[in-house]
Amino acid sequence: MSEIRCFHCNEPVFCGDQFQTRINGQLQTMCCPGCQAVSQAIIEAGLTNYYKFRTEPGKRQNALVPDELRAFSAYDLEEVQADFVHQEGELSEVSLTLDGISCAACAWLIEHKLQHLPGIARVSVNTTTHRALIHYQKAALKLSDILQAIARIGYQAAPYQLDEQELRFKRDGQRFLIRLGLAGLATMQVMMFAFALYSGYFTDLEQEYREYFRWVSLIFAAPVVFYSAAPFYFSAIRSLLMGKVNMDVAVSIAICGAYLASCIATIKGTGEVYFESVTMFTFFLLLGRYFEQKALQKASISASNLHKLVPLTARLVRDGKITVIPAKQLRLGDVIQVRPGETIAADGDIVAGHSSVNEAMLTGEQLPLEKANGSEVYAGTINIDQPIEVKITALGQDQLVAKIIRLQESASHAKPRIAETASRLSGIFSTVILAIAALTWLVWHFYRPEDAFWVTLSVLVATCPCALALATPTAVTCATAQLTKLGIIVRKSAVFETLPEITQVVFDKTGTLTQGELQLHAWQSGDETDKQSSLNIIAHLEQGSLHPIAKAFAPFLGQSLQLENIHHQVGLGVSSTLDGALYKVGHFDFACQGAPAPQWYQPSDAGQQIWLSRNGVPIGCAVLADKVREDSAQTICALKALGISVSIASGDRSEQVNKLAALLGVTEVNAGMLPGDKLAYVQSLQPEHKVAMFGDGINDAPVLAGADLSVAMGSGTAIAKNSADTILLGDHLSRFVQAVRIARATRRIIYQNLYWALGYNLLILPLAVTGHIYPYIAALGMSASSLVVVSNSLRLLRIRL
Repeated sequence: MSEIRCFHCNEPVFCGDQFQTRINGQLQTMCCPGCQAVSQAIIEAGLTNYYKFRTEPGKRQNALVPDELRAFSAYDLEEVQADFVHQEGELSEVSLTLDGISCAACAWLIEHKLQHLPGIARVSVNTTTHRALIHYQKAALKLSDILQAIARIGYQAAPYQLDEQELRFKRDGQRFLIRLGLAGLATMQVMMFAFALYSGYFTDLEQEYREYFRWVSLIFAAPVVFYSAAPFYFSAIRSLLMGKVNMDVAVSIAICGAYLASCIATIKGTGEVYFESVTMFTFFLLLGRYFEQKALQKASISASNLHKLVPLTARLVRDGKITVIPAKQLRLGDVIQVRPGETIAADGDIVAGHSSVNEAMLTGEQLPLEKANGSEVYAGTINIDQPIEVKITALGQDQLVAKIIRLQESASHAKPRIAETASRLSGIFSTVILAIAALTWLVWHFYRPEDAFWVTLSVLVATCPCALALATPTAVTCATAQLTKLGIIVRKSAVFETLPEITQVVFDKTGTLTQGELQLHAWQSGDETDKQSSLNIIAHLEQGSLHPIAKAFAPFLGQSLQLENIHHQVGLGVSSTLDGALYKVGHFDFACQGAPAPQWYQPSDAGQQIWLSRNGVPIGCAVLADKVREDSAQTICALKALGISVSIASGDRSEQVNKLAALLGVTEVNAGMLPGDKLAYVQSLQPEHKVAMFGDGINDAPVLAGADLSVAMGSGTAIAKNSADTILLGDHLSRFVQAVRIARATRRIIYQNLYWALGYNLLILPLAVTGHIYPYIAALGMSASSLVVVSNSLRLLRIRL
């Protein structure tokens, strides 16, 4: 009598047919009420295809008990969610670690289950990182409901925490090393006998001893075939169930076919055995993937380290006393002391002290930045010179370091088009190779039957498209790591395709070529106008705007004013009513509506001019000065050296634009442009150029969206509102030049990898088909090809920044 096993988890059933679920019209037996409840939940959700496409059994279930339900409910507490839930408008965003994922069917099941929950906006499951990125409406759906829904279909989920994730990756790495080590040991043992037999050392040995060595080789090869190579089988089955052919299909056929044929030959005592080819092929393939994983770990270590920057404790200042408390207990408005050499525990403003702060870990800026009273500082950065006191303004997911991590997490869920193309190409190549292998077997079967199998095996092994599949992702991952070191955040996956092709860069002036820290240089007005009151009006009109011009007037905000009907005109200025009079601030044509310049006005080219008018009559003119970035000229020269044209498109109408262009050596200048004008200008360039647009990322949204590539200088909390494809943290424009060089090097290496992979296969294929390549030589060549591709990609990590 055969043993009955649970349909869901494949564990033995000891309770008869007590627990059953009807699946596809048939009653299936379960081992416990937990598995019965999970399978019933899957069927009720209409997800029966999960059982059709899964490649591994589900996990054994334990019925949810009240303690576990209470544990899920704890995630709904505001103070708990502060560490991992971020609010974006009406949507909340959370990254969950998933335990139990084994294949793409698992990801499909989780996504389809959650998408039916009311309040879910988007769900993306990454089977590589075993994480889910979920956007949901907090008012309509609790986080505990999401966790319970995942638990009901057989998976365990919890908010992503680096320490737990590292432990799981460590365990997975140990299991992989066991597979690799077992394959390596078995390969050495089997090859020891194979080389001796092929070299003729045992020609005078009795036949029974030769058979004995074959049986020993069979035993040594068995754990490699049934354990070390198991991941390839699961991947191949999953691919076939989805109606596709991937590279693991050919790998699985080669391994299983060679081992089965060798077992038959060993049992019958006639024919050739290929145990050495099986073990060597598996070992080198696992070794190639091991190096691939190490490359991925190197590439992602920068992002992971961001989690570790924030200290666990802080020095809380209260009532003149300093107390060391856990950083998680900090609240908004608390004041903390940070001594020299210590790491800042939370984002905030300096309220006492003067020091310099090293922000290299966030922005890549190696030189410490001077910070004084009122300056912003960020969690994870290091205080250098003097003790400072910081008033907390952001905690948890609202901190800059958390925003950077979320951007990187979002980018990890997207694939560049070139990676998808290479993946499709490897799938097509796999199908072609299978067809060629079948044709090879037919021809050799009629020509020389005794050699048909090993020749076909050589074709499958030698032409495995592993190198083709590795050509793109390893290079892209290494390039991403280098950009992270530079303090460059890639928000869109298409950046790697577009950046190497850029032939024109259009710069906005304020905040890009200049530092964007405008200051009042001069004030002009008539005798009857009070300077302070006028600046106070301007400050109130500009209050709430993130534009550098608005920030320049913020220090002059004084007595509160009751402004009415405030209207922002993008690219022009702001208007409002005060005490029955219409006030406007902005460009002269907007504020003064074509009125003649007043007699008290003295023309100046010292900076940008901002006019204030009352009922259309000019009453004051502020001249704002800005400093040019130190490396602006160097960046423009470097771009020209790379064959990239440079132009300026600025909303500033002053002579300062032409003066700056002359200083930097830019001949194509466009001043006084509205956002729509900038967009039209970029579109006029696009028929002949791939255009990159530098803007402030906030007020230049239309032109940033219209450019082939949008780039912004990001600083502080503004990065979350930035709409650019790429953000440069820090103050160095020259990093964009380095990014272009890295992108071009990445494209070059990707093409080198593709040419190598295709060239190797086109060269080795005729030799394998004609019987000039033995299986173990084919395995060595295939593995060497994959290692060449991975090693070539790793060269990107050695580029000096």
